[in-house]
Amino acid sequence: MTPEEFRQHGHQVVDWVADYLQAVERFPVLSRADPGEIRAQLPSRAPVQGEPFAALMRDMEEIILPGITHWQSPNFFAFFPCNNSGPSILGDLISSGLGVQGMLWATSPACTELEAHVLDWVVQMLQLPRHFHSDSQGGGVIQDSASSATLCALLAARERASGGETNRRGVGRPLVAYTSDQAHSSVEKAMRIAGLGSQQLRRIGTDEQYAMRPETLADAINRDRQAGQTPCFVAATVGTTSSGAVDPLPSIGEICRRENLWFHVDAAMAGTAAVCPEYRFVHAGLESADSYCFNPHKWMFVNFDCDCFYVRQRDALTQALSILPEYLRNAATESGSVIDYRDWQIPLGRRFRALKLWFVIRSFGVEGIQRVIRRHVALAERFAEWVEADSEFELAAPRALNLVCFRHRGGDSINQQILDRTEKSGALYLTHTRLDDRLVLRLSIGQLNTEQEHVYRAWRLIQRAVREDLPFVEG
Repeated sequence: MTPEEFRQHGHQVVDWVADYLQAVERFPVLSRADPGEIRAQLPSRAPVQGEPFAALMRDMEEIILPGITHWQSPNFFAFFPCNNSGPSILGDLISSGLGVQGMLWATSPACTELEAHVLDWVVQMLQLPRHFHSDSQGGGVIQDSASSATLCALLAARERASGGETNRRGVGRPLVAYTSDQAHSSVEKAMRIAGLGSQQLRRIGTDEQYAMRPETLADAINRDRQAGQTPCFVAATVGTTSSGAVDPLPSIGEICRRENLWFHVDAAMAGTAAVCPEYRFVHAGLESADSYCFNPHKWMFVNFDCDCFYVRQRDALTQALSILPEYLRNAATESGSVIDYRDWQIPLGRRFRALKLWFVIRSFGVEGIQRVIRRHVALAERFAEWVEADSEFELAAPRALNLVCFRHRGGDSINQQILDRTEKSGALYLTHTRLDDRLVLRLSIGQLNTEQEHVYRAWRLIQRAVREDLPFVEG
């Protein structure tokens, strides 16, 4: 493809994406493709000769698009959002065009320095603790996801607890980690990858708000010490996946300080809310954390993947992850005056992710981001009011920012019916969880273009899905 051909097809692709985003509301939110349907339409062998670009775009329309679940639809209320925006897409496009491999400062200084700088902006925007700023002993790095951030934090905790012996000799002492029974599954996966094992993860019970019980945590740590185990890591959650619960960071942090445990805080979804001063209560107690992460690719309009991960002591992280073979040695690294982000993550190579975050913050501005966050929270509050006003429905947990957990009072079967009928319709997409062993419906409001009309329509369709004697249409 020549530069001129690239220019021509590039304009075509940008137009296609713009048209898609403009029309996304018209598609069924959840793909209606059957298992294997997409692959059945693809040739069994790669083409021997190159094909014209028009053939690729035709197959995008006819084969790929019908197999897409439309995460950018304003009627997407499932899981947590995975957002994008025009500025983010364009920043990512430039990143792809530059093709930077940012493993070292020397391999592209702007990649490293922009990342450190924009992450310092985020510290200011969210009023995070000063020790997460790059001019302290800590700092931030962009990971692909909160799962990777949790794993990196656990590895740093493992090495600190073992005095570096685990990296040299493997896991010897029985190290133990703790998290709530509502925490994300990535904590257990990290335990497996880190070689500590699922059985060494203690799932701490939660209270009536589904938040970790500090006294139960303290008891578990004491029991493990008495049994000859070595506690090393606690993962707290700000905004659990099931209900949006916020663990009591001040109390947990005090326990971690007393017991000398690494304290990690996962705010993957809810962390973005702290850009608004009135929602910064979610971070109360964060000053005790050794590490922290949240995902701009969820609620800050940055397309996947982009997780902001911060540590109090960067040396604790780099000592766990750094290996310096001869072929990576260079004058800048040897000087000790630069950051080499390869030492802050699992893989060696890394993309120029900071560009899209930079583009979004500069394009929206802090006030623009705040306006959208506040609108989403207000819409969730309105939806919760509709649920409470309907005698057939109830809230299953307190509304948590932009997440509403609710259920029909008729029991699990009728709630499953609501899920099935809404999913089949394609008009909206909900997901579920279980709280107190009851099936609970989740409605998460976070897509950039979701307005009250979309939330009200979703509520009317949810109400209608209860009536099997009525066709599932609006009305």
